[in-house]
Amino acid sequence: MIRFITLFSGSSGNATLITGNDTNILIDAGVSCAKICDAVCQIGLSPKNLDAILITHEHSDHISGARVLSKKFNIPVYATEKTLDAMNLYDVYEHNLRAVKPGEVFGIREFEIFPFSIPHDAADPVGYSVLAENKRYTVATDLGHINEKLLKCLYRSDTVLLESNHDVEMLKNGRYSYPLKKRILSALGHLSNDNAAWAATQLAMWGTCKIVLGHLSSENNTPSLAYEAAHDMLCKNGAQIGGDVILKVAPRSGILEI
Repeated sequence: MIRFITLFSGSSGNATLITGNDTNILIDAGVSCAKICDAVCQIGLSPKNLDAILITHEHSDHISGARVLSKKFNIPVYATEKTLDAMNLYDVYEHNLRAVKPGEVFGIREFEIFPFSIPHDAADPVGYSVLAENKRYTVATDLGHINEKLLKCLYRSDTVLLESNHDVEMLKNGRYSYPLKKRILSALGHLSNDNAAWAATQLAMWGTCKIVLGHLSSENNTPSLAYEAAHDMLCKNGAQIGGDVILKVAPRSGILEI
């Protein structure tokens, strides 16, 4: 049985766990090693059972615990070459640095993994789709915008963790500086609730049945605003929430299993 579990999701840290029959991978490690270890133990695993850490990009809320976790438990770190360079993994064992390329599938035990490029202001950011037991599980956060190419990468995913970072009006009227607001709203920034709702609706029309909204801003969003935006647009387009589509919001700190 495949388990898709968000451990942390938000501007203060991100980590998603996907487990199979004999394979356990962590996508991003954006909180301390100690916090990740505690979360993994809560679901009945040991950090020693982790087979890989897949990194989407080098921003601190995605890599804070990666170096220590890899070094302490001898876990391979997978990322694009430019991301590995930007992470400064100075004391991670050389054999545990694994470069991946967007668009090129690779395997980790029973999992087939497809990294795909995402629009974000980082060195060479990617999302990941994991194919296991004939189902596809996808992590797609830190998206400045949604385009046709990106949607095709998410196509036919059974479960998607989709960024729903901010409410535009909260961001515009909030306390962030103008340059930071401009960055977040840019085509290489973060996905708004409205854009996430549109993307979720497209995915649902293509057969995605489990959608988790994640990477919510603690300053410029609330779980209820993110959920309502996606819920309303899905319903307007004929989706039955709780029936053909399960819609959840990942907590910033706390376990959500789909």
